[in-house]
Amino acid sequence: MFTRRDFFARSLRDSTLIAMTPTLPGFLARTARAAGAAQDGRILVVVQLDGGNDGINTVVPFRDEGYARYRKAIRLPEKRLIKLNGAIGLHPAMGDAARLLESGRLAIVSGVGYPNPSRSHFRSRAIWQSARFDPREHTGLGWIGRALDGGSPSRDGAPAALLIGPDSPPPALRGRRSVSAALDRLDDYALTGEVHNAPATPADDLGQFLRRSLLDAYATADRFEAVAKGPDSQRSYPESELGRRLRLASRLIKAGLGTRVYYLEQGDYDTHGHQLARHAPLLEDLSSSLRAFLDDLAASRLADRVLVLVFSEFGRRVQENGTMGTDHGTAAPVFLAGPAVRPGLHGTYPSLTDLQDGDLKMSVDFRRVYAAILETWLGLPSRAALGGVFEPLPMLLT
Repeated sequence: MFTRRDFFARSLRDSTLIAMTPTLPGFLARTARAAGAAQDGRILVVVQLDGGNDGINTVVPFRDEGYARYRKAIRLPEKRLIKLNGAIGLHPAMGDAARLLESGRLAIVSGVGYPNPSRSHFRSRAIWQSARFDPREHTGLGWIGRALDGGSPSRDGAPAALLIGPDSPPPALRGRRSVSAALDRLDDYALTGEVHNAPATPADDLGQFLRRSLLDAYATADRFEAVAKGPDSQRSYPESELGRRLRLASRLIKAGLGTRVYYLEQGDYDTHGHQLARHAPLLEDLSSSLRAFLDDLAASRLADRVLVLVFSEFGRRVQENGTMGTDHGTAAPVFLAGPAVRPGLHGTYPSLTDLQDGDLKMSVDFRRVYAAILETWLGLPSRAALGGVFEPLPMLLT
């Protein structure tokens, strides 16, 4: 696994071949630039709501008697909700999410979680990202990385999965063969200069591997440079980190980069105190950024290739705490967005009065959501990625 500049720079600067020459041989640069952009193939965009999103105040069961019983200070007034039916509504800040739903581009899966849930951020994130419960497997491969190992490498040498953000790729993207990388700005991978009299590449397997790595690195860096110099979207995105990162993802997709999975994070969902004032701006940013992203791709006739998954490591407790917030809980809604979804509500919303240790009971295993994404959307086998066979949740059209 490599991070940002390391994906290119480490392979370029630390190999035996590069020790012989300070820059990339000219014949490799010319070959790389001759490679064309990939304009087909399905793409998954994952948005992780880091910190544990309060699903009860996101997709609100306003008719459940437990909502008024357990939430006094942070209960959302029914008249302000965006009602989806006679019992459930969206947070009033999620107007753009409601518009996605109206246009058939949003599916909401209620009560998603896993057996014997953990309220630890670290353990719960590890479970969602690895699709494994054994702690010994939480430092190894991720569900996306395992799945991409079973597919074909990208035709243009681009990383199979790309985190858009300043950190290292998350564990979810780790694979044995598939390459993941991280990118926060398009100029992170600038490669310049050519050497035309470099020593010939060895003919053995190692030499061929190095040649391929160099070619892939140069091709991808060249693509990023071209994207940076090209036109940006005219669509209006929120002036936020999530909006900026989704805008960058859109530019890379429109440029034909061969990456199959983009991963983004939106933080600050750990709302232990004063939740109402903190939660609403996050949900407004999320829903408006998603709508801007999908509208941008639709204008370029690329939206049909893209599916967005939105999840958080856990939900919040049903009963509010003493600081007008909520503590770590269990099951929560998952969102899927794009033209390929079966729009509307999926799964059964857990009861707010039939609780387990004060928490919601899971109604949908998260691995069923993953199975649908891998099998139905990406066309990848899910058994090895998920550590078993799980019936795909029927939430996608194809």
